Amino acid sequence: MLRVLGQRGAACDGVSRRELLHAGALSLFGALGLPGRSRARPGSNRQPGAARSVILLDLFGGPSHLDTFDPKPAAPAEIRGEFKPIATSLPGVLICEYLPRIARWMHRLCLIRTVAHDYNSHNPYAVMTGFTGGNDAQDYFSRPNNHPSMGSVCQYAGLGNPGMPPYVLLPAFPGYTQGLRRAGPYGGYLGTRFNPLFSTCDPRFDRPVDEDKDAYNHTIVPMGEPTLPTLAPGQTIDAMDRRRSLLSQLDAQAAAAERSSKAHPLGYLQRQAFELLLSSSARTAFDLGQEPVGMRERYGRDLFGSSMLLARRLVEAGVTFVTVHTEAKGSGHWDTHENNFNMLKHSRLPFLDRAVSVLLEDLEARGLLDSTLLVVMGDMGRTPRVNAKAGRDHWPRCGFCLLAGAGLKAGIVHGTSDRQGAYPNDHPVSPGDIVASIYHLVGVDPEMTAPDLTGRPISIAHGGQPIWDVIAANQR
Repeated sequence: MLRVLGQRGAACDGVSRRELLHAGALSLFGALGLPGRSRARPGSNRQPGAARSVILLDLFGGPSHLDTFDPKPAAPAEIRGEFKPIATSLPGVLICEYLPRIARWMHRLCLIRTVAHDYNSHNPYAVMTGFTGGNDAQDYFSRPNNHPSMGSVCQYAGLGNPGMPPYVLLPAFPGYTQGLRRAGPYGGYLGTRFNPLFSTCDPRFDRPVDEDKDAYNHTIVPMGEPTLPTLAPGQTIDAMDRRRSLLSQLDAQAAAAERSSKAHPLGYLQRQAFELLLSSSARTAFDLGQEPVGMRERYGRDLFGSSMLLARRLVEAGVTFVTVHTEAKGSGHWDTHENNFNMLKHSRLPFLDRAVSVLLEDLEARGLLDSTLLVVMGDMGRTPRVNAKAGRDHWPRCGFCLLAGAGLKAGIVHGTSDRQGAYPNDHPVSPGDIVASIYHLVGVDPEMTAPDLTGRPISIAHGGQPIWDVIAANQR
């Protein structure tokens, strides 16, 4: 946490080279160091939407649709797996027995069972942008010419509130455990100014974790919580305020550079960093210590439970788009090539059941459910057939998306898969369709385009169309 120490000090007129470099390096937002690009925001493309905020729960690794929301009890054992289905509050709809709390919410949720695409990758590029034409290995690292994420586009379109970052990703950037900067969450060709604020985390474990041996160990649970990035050891608000004064001394030179249209984005990013860290509302929103112990326990003290609680605090404080990305060391993922059923039964499904149900209860109790859109999905589904290691492999051709909250019809199941859960029988849905639906519900025109690095207009939904069957009539 940031410490507020000492009295506010005025910057001296004499600026050392070290101070200048320190100030110039200060940034929370340009984490990649990619060249930023200034863009005018297309405010004319915005219309009032039902959703003031979006929480995207990204189940990194690809959750098995057959073992969660599309069970096949009549299929052979090697297809249906070990779990039994249970009835839900939505008549005729069955889901996995280890999701009993979500089952009680089904009459108020929207379930899509036919998410299909060809992007066979754990990079969350398709999930966060709607674009499915990427390349797995190439997208291990984000590039300046990537398509922008939904959160970035929402910010570009003018969504956001003063004193709060418009777009936050928890608990850390995708790929942090592998030293990768996986494509998906960034501003891409819109520029680094539209990157999210990434929180940081330092998960704790009850034993040493071996990345190889423990990749499918269902007993390992990452504990801890996301925090605001640390600028430097012992950094204080007083010191940061002094840096603000230092930067103000450079305004004249920066203004001249900006007028020449050759401004480096770092100045903008610095200002954003200071505005955030010196904002009492932002610091308060990130402080989980202000939550009652009982609420902390309801969400869970594990890393992802704490991230979901923080997501609620952030949307309550005015953040427009929050993504919770489920990735941690060891088996902190949904990529269940081995030990699928133990991983799901003992850790993944209890977390999902708890996180979704508690968040919905909490949002409703605070009067936020009607203005918050919750989206739950992952990279892909899993293979219908269980493999020799009791796992399921990659299968992007059929998966699920669960939605709740603002602007949706209640109690909708969209699409059916075939008897083995291999392909959609009807109403296939692309990531672009899901992205288009989210844009529509937040009041951003899904037909809007954004200029790429060459100035070409690119569709923000990549050809996707809103899924009208799940959108409330008053939002069409």
